[in-house]
Amino acid sequence: MANRRMFAKTIIDSDAFLDMPPSTQVLYFHLAMRADDDGFINNPKTIMRIVGAKDDDIKLLIAKKFIIPFDSSVVVIKHWRIHNYIQKDRYTETKYIEEKNQLIINKKNGYSLKQIRLLDDENDNVYILDTQVRLGKDRLELDKDRLELERDKNKATRFITPTIDEIKTFLNEQEYETDTDRYANRFYNFYESKGWEVGKGKMKDWKAAIRGWLSRDNISKIEKKETIEEDDTLDPIWEEIKKL
Repeated sequence: MANRRMFAKTIIDSDAFLDMPPSTQVLYFHLAMRADDDGFINNPKTIMRIVGAKDDDIKLLIAKKFIIPFDSSVVVIKHWRIHNYIQKDRYTETKYIEEKNQLIINKKNGYSLKQIRLLDDENDNVYILDTQVRLGKDRLELDKDRLELERDKNKATRFITPTIDEIKTFLNEQEYETDTDRYANRFYNFYESKGWEVGKGKMKDWKAAIRGWLSRDNISKIEKKETIEEDDTLDPIWEEIKKL
């Protein structure tokens, strides 16, 4: 990990920064000096005690968007990439990968938290997630579909009665808004009493049959989520940053 830290005058000479109390500015400098090569700090309270900072100081840094907090108590310097450029041969990636994955690098080369918004079911097939997350998920889905196809090829064409647990698993995987235990038992008991027949013939696809039940009962899937970039026009030093 690099031992030297830089500070961009564009940030520390901004009115938003200079308007803060000296104790808050000092805390910011000390946090940045002790951050890892990605700008993450895992002991902000310890640093506060060392420099004599108060809770109001770190709250102000968060409110004015100079640092970004996480539930794990880790914080990150929002404008770290503007302050510091570390050569690859000296760079050590942060240990706080989970927190790092909650961030995006915005157009002004600063960190922003990923934002969440709900999507309607009808748009599920067109929404776009963060590129890396989306690609990873698509690859997993393709692999899963490929394995299912291979299993289907090896199965006999005859219908195999599902267990209640298999039905529950299917409902949970599909994320339907229903009591999966009750619904699975209801579906199983109904067709078990009918000898798993539909109309005058043997059932061929129990998953299709249960989808029909769900559709008739107006049971939909749980709404999914999408990550979108935070509107960084609310950044207090927007005018300074956009000139970089």
